[in-house]
Amino acid sequence: MATAAFVPPTVAQMHQNLDNLENFLHDTNSLPVLIHCGLAHAQFETIHPFLDGNGRIGRLLITFLLCQQGILQKPLLYLSHYLKFHRIEYYDRLMAIRTHGDWEGWLKFFLQGIFEVSQSATATARSILEMREKHREIIGQQISSSSYGLRLLELLFQHPIVNIRLVENELQCTYATAGKIVDKFVEIGLLHEVTGWQRNRLYRY
Repeated sequence: MATAAFVPPTVAQMHQNLDNLENFLHDTNSLPVLIHCGLAHAQFETIHPFLDGNGRIGRLLITFLLCQQGILQKPLLYLSHYLKFHRIEYYDRLMAIRTHGDWEGWLKFFLQGIFEVSQSATATARSILEMREKHREIIGQQISSSSYGLRLLELLFQHPIVNIRLVENELQCTYATAGKIVDKFVEIGLLHEVTGWQRNRLYRY
């Protein structure tokens, strides 16, 4: 007969544990922020309060706590990819807490994840900024109505998939002008038509 590797607490224990977790979440002064987040995530995953979605919610909890503590201004640091890539070690580290009280091993793993994801997010943000500056230069050199061109570029960072009607509304120009500027973006390689249709076309930045 197979036995489960981890059995969540009973309902009565779960409610008490959630109460304790809530008190811990509000105690933001006793521990460094990253240690606090790592401990909170492990506690939540051990309480396992829902039938489904505990992993997703637990990973979101990390990001929300970092925002709440002012470490992040926006929820741009998300550990899901790191934890899924190291799935076996992730589960082993959590289980080691439950079976051997190995909080140190878990926190080392968690902090390494924070470091790697932070490095990746920083590199991605830098690449995006460099790409925007490069595309601004291209627009200035190749589009005569560069004012519309630069405004469309800024729009594309909010809406990377557009149609001509959206461009018309956002740039507050005529439909014909919007069509021309979109066609020019396609010509210089900044937009790509993705539907293959003659009508209701969509363009991807």
